[in-house]
Amino acid sequence: MNNFQFYAPTKVVFGRGTEEQVGALVREFGGTRALVHYGGGSAVKSGLLARVLASLDAAGVSHVELGGVVPNPRLGKVREGIALCRAEGVDFLLAVGGGSVIDSCKAIGYGMKYDGDVWDLYERKATPTASMPMGCVLTLAATGSEMSDSSVITNEDGWKKRGLSSDLSRQRFAVLNPELTFTLPAWQTASGATDILSHTQERYFSNGTDVEPTDSIAEGLMRSVIEMARRAVRDPEDYEARAAILWAGSLSHNDLTGCGRGSGGRAGDWACHQLEHELSGMFDVTHGAGLAALWGAWSRYVVDAAPSRFARFARNVMGVAEADDRKAALAGIAAYEDFLREIGMPVTIGELGVTLSDEQIQTLAWKCSFEGRRTIGSFRVLDRADMEEIYRRAR
Repeated sequence: MNNFQFYAPTKVVFGRGTEEQVGALVREFGGTRALVHYGGGSAVKSGLLARVLASLDAAGVSHVELGGVVPNPRLGKVREGIALCRAEGVDFLLAVGGGSVIDSCKAIGYGMKYDGDVWDLYERKATPTASMPMGCVLTLAATGSEMSDSSVITNEDGWKKRGLSSDLSRQRFAVLNPELTFTLPAWQTASGATDILSHTQERYFSNGTDVEPTDSIAEGLMRSVIEMARRAVRDPEDYEARAAILWAGSLSHNDLTGCGRGSGGRAGDWACHQLEHELSGMFDVTHGAGLAALWGAWSRYVVDAAPSRFARFARNVMGVAEADDRKAALAGIAAYEDFLREIGMPVTIGELGVTLSDEQIQTLAWKCSFEGRRTIGSFRVLDRADMEEIYRRAR
C-alpha cells in the first residue's frame, strides 16, 4: 500500500427534512449574505427553493438568487455569478441542485478570489490560491461533487470541457435528503448511478495491484450501487435504495476508494472521464450515459495491461465464476454492460443518438489530448492515437 493522505472536511447532514437546517448551517460557517445558485425549474416547482430561502430568512441570512445552471455547466453562467456576487457583497455560496450546480458554484468561488479570468484556472494558466466558503443541498446522486475537490466547466467558445481539482473548493457542508431524489426520471437515476460507479472504477483500475482494505470497500460500494440502482429504477420512491445511492455518491468521490493506490497518495486512471468530457462537451450528452457508452470499449482496449485486476472485479463485483483470469475479465466486462442495459443505459455512442464520423473522432482525440500535448490514464497510458481507437471502437 502506497503512502496517502485522506482529507474529507465536509460536514454531512443526512436524512428526511434536513434542508430545513440550511440557514443555521450557513450561519455556522460564517455566512451572512448568500448566493443561492440553482438549475432549472424543478427546484422552484418542487417547493425546495422556497424552503431553503425560508430557512435562510429564519437564520437571518440575506440572499440573492441565480438560477439557470444546465447539465455540463457553462462558463458564461459562472462569469455571471462572479459579477453578481461582487456587486451584491456575497460572502457565502449555496448550491441547490446536482453536481452541475455545485461545480458552477465552485468555479464562482474560485473566480471571486482571482483577479483574472476564472477560465485561466481551468486551462492551467494559473493556480487557485483561495476560494469562497460554500455548502450545498443535493438533489441528484451522481457526481460526488458535494464531497470532492473537483469541478468541471464547459467553455462555450470552442466547447472545451475542463476540470479543476483543489481542496479550496471543498464544501463546508452537504445536506443530503434522499426524498429530494424521488422525482428524478429513470434516465437521470441510471445516469447518476453509472457516474457513481465510474468514480469508483477510475480508482479501482488505476493500477494492477491489490490494495486491501481499500479494494474491499470499493467492491462493496459497487455491489451496493448496482443492486440499489436496479431497485430505484423499478421504484423511484424506494427510500432505502435512494438513500444508499445518495450516500454512495459521496463515498465514491471523496477519495476513500483511492487510499493507498498510486504514488503520492492520490490516484486514479480517469481515462474514461476525460474521454467522456470531450464527448459531452461536443454533443452535450448526459455525463453518466456517456461514461456507459465508452466503458466497454475502454475496458477491452486496456484489459491486457492487468487481466487479473479485471478478473477480480468480475468475480467480486459481477459474480463471475471463471478460473482463467482473462476469460473472467472479459466475462466481467460483458456482465457489467448487461447491467447497464438493464437500467436503460447505452453501451455504445451510437445508442446515445450520436453518429461519429472519422473527422469527429479525430477532433475528440485532439481535444482530449490537449492538442497532442498530453497522455491520459494510468492503468494503461493512452496517447492521441489510442484515444482515437477507443472512440472508434465505442461508436
